[in-house]
Amino acid sequence: MLREIVLDTETTGLEWKTGDRLIEIGCIELVNRIPSGREFHRFINPEDRQVHPDAEAVHGISNEFLKDKPRFVDIVDEFLEFIGDAMLVIHNASFDIGFINMELERAGRPPIPPERVIDTLALARRKHPAGPNSLDALCKRYGIDNSKRVKHGALMDSELLAEVYIELLGERQAALVLGQEPAVPTITVATRRNYQARQRPTPLPPRLSPEIEASHRAFVETLGENAIWRRYLDLAEQATN
Repeated sequence: MLREIVLDTETTGLEWKTGDRLIEIGCIELVNRIPSGREFHRFINPEDRQVHPDAEAVHGISNEFLKDKPRFVDIVDEFLEFIGDAMLVIHNASFDIGFINMELERAGRPPIPPERVIDTLALARRKHPAGPNSLDALCKRYGIDNSKRVKHGALMDSELLAEVYIELLGERQAALVLGQEPAVPTITVATRRNYQARQRPTPLPPRLSPEIEASHRAFVETLGENAIWRRYLDLAEQATN
């Protein structure tokens, strides 16, 4: 069983190195590249850090809204239990992992290593080098409905990214046909028995010219008296005489 976690975050600002904090985590579980229905979603109190107005304009999460939400240290065990040892699928992963690992360090937990992360932005840039490769642009490219995405939100973005990820891997068609009846009739042994092959109206022209046959015969003569090809040639000559 292949288990992956599609993950997105929202933050107070753009720079975890200068003190910005996580304020939302959204995760979707994929099992064999199909959403299992399991989700993890938490808003997080950034403690002494205020949400920057520019960030609030993007995700719509205010300081007032976050006042009664749990701190990261309060939900870290639940978060780590949910993701387990699964690969993490993230768009522009360096941003989100930078914030997550900063919060894990503050909580006294080991960081998530880079080899556990699949960056869908890197996948998209390889597949579509001309871009654009933002999440909205990829949804438009693949016909994924993102009309409800008025503001950025970690859970909604994870749901959209899960669909984009399957498209980037080219596995959408495989997922769609699971559990469905085949679209074409199944050919059984009985139908094969009843099938009558039609004769061609005109035979296909031979592919071997007399020159090729003579060249092959000359080559066989060089193989010696016991060459197995000599037997086939002798049988062929007997059949034509």
